[in-house]
Amino acid sequence: MAEDKKTPPQQNQLSIDLPEDIAEGVYSNLAIITHSSSEFVVDFVRIVPNAPKAKVKSRVILTPEHAKRLLAALADNVQKYERQFGVINNSNGNNGPQFPPTSFTPTAQA
Repeated sequence: MAEDKKTPPQQNQLSIDLPEDIAEGVYSNLAIITHSSSEFVVDFVRIVPNAPKAKVKSRVILTPEHAKRLLAALADNVQKYERQFGVINNSNGNNGPQFPPTSFTPTAQA
């Protein structure tokens, strides 16, 4: 008597296209995060030393659910990074740009 073997269902696969210009990436040394009741907006900014103005290089708009998943994914990746390379130093020494003071409040623009 032959056994009835069922093939396991194939997992859904997603093909992601990464255009060359996007694959190059955009450098950012500051992220400004704002939110409303329906979305989170993350502006990635590049601050250049001694420049009076910083420029938003990229803006990403997320649903609250996606923002929470991104938070968890970033936390997981930081933990993996620190296990492999050591603890990331949070000091604001001379190794990077001087960020705006804590009283800095960006004006949201569309």
